[in-house]
Amino acid sequence: MLDFIEFWHNEGTRGFVRIFWFYFIFELPRYILLDYTVLIITYIKNKTGWKDYSKAKQQFWSERPFVSIIVPGKDEGENYYQLVSSLKEQSYQNFEVIVVDDGSDDNTPIVGRNLERSGQIDLFLRNEERGGKASAANLALQYCKGDYVIHADADCSFNQDAIEQIMIPFYLNENIGAVGGNLMVRNSNDSLCTILQSIEYLIYIFVGRTVASSLGILRIVSGAFGAFRKDALQRIKGWDVGPGLDGDITLKIRKLGYKVRFEPRAVAQTTVPDNFKSLARQRIRWSRSLIRFRIRKHRNLFAPSKNFSLLNFFTITENIVYDLVLNIMWYIYMIDIIMNFTSTLGYVIIAGFGLYTVSKALEFIVVLLISDTQKEKLKYILYLPAMVLYTGYFIRFVRTWAYIKEYFFRSSYKDPWNPYKTSSEALKLEKNVTD
Repeated sequence: MLDFIEFWHNEGTRGFVRIFWFYFIFELPRYILLDYTVLIITYIKNKTGWKDYSKAKQQFWSERPFVSIIVPGKDEGENYYQLVSSLKEQSYQNFEVIVVDDGSDDNTPIVGRNLERSGQIDLFLRNEERGGKASAANLALQYCKGDYVIHADADCSFNQDAIEQIMIPFYLNENIGAVGGNLMVRNSNDSLCTILQSIEYLIYIFVGRTVASSLGILRIVSGAFGAFRKDALQRIKGWDVGPGLDGDITLKIRKLGYKVRFEPRAVAQTTVPDNFKSLARQRIRWSRSLIRFRIRKHRNLFAPSKNFSLLNFFTITENIVYDLVLNIMWYIYMIDIIMNFTSTLGYVIIAGFGLYTVSKALEFIVVLLISDTQKEKLKYILYLPAMVLYTGYFIRFVRTWAYIKEYFFRSSYKDPWNPYKTSSEALKLEKNVTD
C-alpha cells in the first residue's frame, strides 16, 4: 500500500492524466461533461416550455388519432397474454392491435387466433413460411388503419400511460417522423447479468438517448417500443430485411428530412438475456449493424448532396467515432500502458478501476437526478464497480469481435436470426449498391 501511494505521489496530477489520457481526452468530455451540460439545458427548456407540452397534450386528446400497434415475431405465443393485458390498462385506448406470427414452430398460431376470436387483439396474421421480423412488420403495415404505427416486441409490457406519452411528441413538432420509447429491464433481479443490463439501460438508453435526442442526433428508435408516422413508413416502403433493422429504419426516416425524438416518459418493460453467453450473441447481432448500415448502406450520409444534412452527418459520425474508431484506439492505449508502465502495471490497474468506478457513479447520479423513481434505483449503486468490467471489457470485446466478423466476413447475412433466403437477397442488393 505504501508503494502504491508513493508511486502516485511521485506521478502527481500530470502523471495521472498522462496514464489515463484516454479517459480524460475522450470519455470524460463525452459521457460526463456533455451529458450534464445537455441535461441541465434540457431541464431548463422543459421547465420554460411546459405550456407547449400542455398544448400538445391537449391537442392529442382533442384529435384522438387512431393508432396501429403492430407486434411481429416468432414463437412468441407465451408472451401475448401479458402484452394484451398491459395494453388493456393503457390510459389511451383508440388503437388497434395487429399481431403477426412469422412462421412459428410452437403453439403461437393457436394462441393468436384465440385472442383474435375473443376480441383481445384486432387482427392475427401468419406467415406460413418464415420471412424474418422485417417481413412480418411489413405485412402488418399493409393492414394498418391508423395514421401512426407503434412497433412493439411481444415480450414487452407498458406503463399505464406509455402509448399516450409516446404519441405526444408528434404534436410538439409536425416534422417529427419517429419517436423512441424508453426501455427498462423487467427481469432485473434474475441474475448478475440482468442487473448489469438494468444499469446499462438506465445509463445508455434512459440518459444516453435523452441527450442524443436533445442534440438532434438520435440514431435509433427501438423496435421493442417505437412510434412512426405511417406516411413516413410508406414513403420508405417499410422495413428492410436483416438484423439491425431498428437503426436502419431510423436513418432512412432521418434521410427523408424528418426529426427523430426519444420520449423518456413512455416506458416499456422488456425481458433481457439472463446469462452472459446469450447476451454476447445478442450484442454481436446488435453491434454488427454499425458496419452493415452506418458504414456500408448509409455511407452516403457523408457525401455532399442536395439532401445533405449536417445533423445526419454528425449523427452517424458520432456513432462511428465513439463506437468504432475509439474502440480501436482503446487497444492502442492499452499497448501504450503495458509497454510504458510494465513494472507498475498493478498500480495502474487498481487506480484505473477506482477512476472508472467514480466515473460510473457520476453517470448514475444523472439517472437518479432525472428519474421519478430514485428509491427503486438506489439498489444498483453497489453494482457500479462491476459495471467497469461489464462495459469496459465484456461489452468492448464482444463489440470488437462483431465488427471484425461483419467487416471481413459479412456475418450478419449468415445469422439464423434472419432466414437465409431473405439474407441472401439483402446481400445481393447491398453488393449492387456498393459495387
